[in-house]
Amino acid sequence: MSKFKQVPIRYTSRDFNTIKNDLVEYAKRFYPDTYKDFSAASFGSLMLDTVAYVGDILSFYLDYQANESFLSTAVEYDNILKLGEQVGYKLPLNTSSHGTIALYVVVPARSDAMGPDLDYLPILRKGSKFSSTGGARYVLLDDVNFADPDNEIVVASANNSTGAPTSYAIKAYGQIISGELFRIKISVGEFKRFRQVKVADRNITEIIEVLDDDGHEYFQVPYLSQDVIYVPIVNRNPSTNIKAPSIMKAIAVPRRFTVKKGRGNIILQFGYGSSDRLKTKNVTDPSNVVLKIHGRDYDSNETFDPSNLISTDKFGVVPANTTLTITYRSNTIDNVNAPTNTVINIADSILKFKEAAGNIVTQQRVRTSLECTNDDPITGDVKLQTIDEIKEQINGVFATQNRAVTKQDYINLCYRMPSKYGKIKKATIVQDPDSLKRNLNIHVLGEDTKGKYQLTNNIIKRNLKTWLTDYKMINDTIDILDGKIANYGIKFVVIPQLGINKYDVLPVAVDAVKELFLTKKDFGESLIISEIYSKLNKLEEVSDTIDVTIVNKQGGSYSDVSFSIFEHMSPDGRVLNVPEDYVLELKFPNLDIQGAVK
Repeated sequence: MSKFKQVPIRYTSRDFNTIKNDLVEYAKRFYPDTYKDFSAASFGSLMLDTVAYVGDILSFYLDYQANESFLSTAVEYDNILKLGEQVGYKLPLNTSSHGTIALYVVVPARSDAMGPDLDYLPILRKGSKFSSTGGARYVLLDDVNFADPDNEIVVASANNSTGAPTSYAIKAYGQIISGELFRIKISVGEFKRFRQVKVADRNITEIIEVLDDDGHEYFQVPYLSQDVIYVPIVNRNPSTNIKAPSIMKAIAVPRRFTVKKGRGNIILQFGYGSSDRLKTKNVTDPSNVVLKIHGRDYDSNETFDPSNLISTDKFGVVPANTTLTITYRSNTIDNVNAPTNTVINIADSILKFKEAAGNIVTQQRVRTSLECTNDDPITGDVKLQTIDEIKEQINGVFATQNRAVTKQDYINLCYRMPSKYGKIKKATIVQDPDSLKRNLNIHVLGEDTKGKYQLTNNIIKRNLKTWLTDYKMINDTIDILDGKIANYGIKFVVIPQLGINKYDVLPVAVDAVKELFLTKKDFGESLIISEIYSKLNKLEEVSDTIDVTIVNKQGGSYSDVSFSIFEHMSPDGRVLNVPEDYVLELKFPNLDIQGAVK
């Protein structure tokens, strides 16, 4: 017979009352002669309350820790971020406001007064600084070339006697982003595995550069296991460098780091490799795989990863016994949004002229003439993300897993390509029905300075191909093609209401049709002709709309694409259907919308 008592224990009792009731029942059953005073004022009751209280607290923390182990039930901010990191989510740094700034300079005219003097057309360098009336600071992202033929040029002043222009005003546009550049130095000691370096600035939006005393640059990567990044190479082709100033090139980086956002600071996370390892041959040699199996009488599965070009498994080189110079961009105020026409101050302009161009006095006059403003608001999400928003983003990261599988994945990646490699305005992807391998065709379009669709050049398409390489599925074959722009015009005939002057009806009707097409159409988006009828018939001045005709505009200032309106019209004449690789554009609304009053 066992000398131990078989004690029934209810493991479902977790709160104070149930635990105490179990203890009282236990004492009455197994110690009836030892303990009999169960009154609330007794010392024994105090001990039972204490044990029940401890059990209640332990049960609470057990439940709390269990809840914090799952994303759907976690409530602690740090725990949610750690759960997100497990599936690849990275909390972004502080958000930036960005937008377009209009820049003006006054340049002297040529000796024959036929246009501005090209020697005095400057380049405003990236890094130039601006500020708004609200105190926000902004930085120019890319160079602005005032010699760009797409810039607007008007006469600024003329000779009073002859009327010949003496100077021209040039308007150009540049992309700006909120924040200001800062540079700090942080000393690091002896070699330490997975070193973390903290930068105490809670408003950091981007790490620009990290250098050590020997001039070695450390590059930011999404994950330490990734040692290939893309760098911009200056595009020196004059026919394409305006729209695509840089060419994308992949390079291997042994010195790298990741960025994590902490509470009130930013953490730079390095790997655990030593710089001594790089003094030997540092590029993976496939023949080493053969050397590893020497002396064995069996073969294992050896693989070679083409994206892992550095012959090391140490996740990058750790800086040691040096001083890191860290350059970063940080917002100067909490709200960096700016309404229209408020970014009007030039804090620091970096203007460069041609070598030996003119005289210094004239150059200085051009410098002082520089002015700026923002025609559109400078906006960005400056609100802190809530816990629920972060959870939704984590779920999205887990679903996409940083690869392109669906149509929307590819289109999203086209828009995410950095602007320095060329910007894609519209993109779509269709499967080539004539290809034996079910090839995918990506059709892309760009945009000119006036907001009209235009074809992208070969440099942009080459950069896009390089950008998609790391994300596409291995069995996907992709061709990047130009989208087809189908320009069109609208003609309509309306009958005015009785007593309404027909000359007053036509401008109102034209404006109403313009309002329908303020938003540019996407690839494959149809034109609903019945909406034009409905819009016109709702006007108080119009009695009825008797005809709406769509015409193709081709050649000259329009696209060269021929688009048959008759072939793509629906049988009932209500909808103009558009193929997936075409996009409709009402290029000049003031000219392309023509109305008549009967």
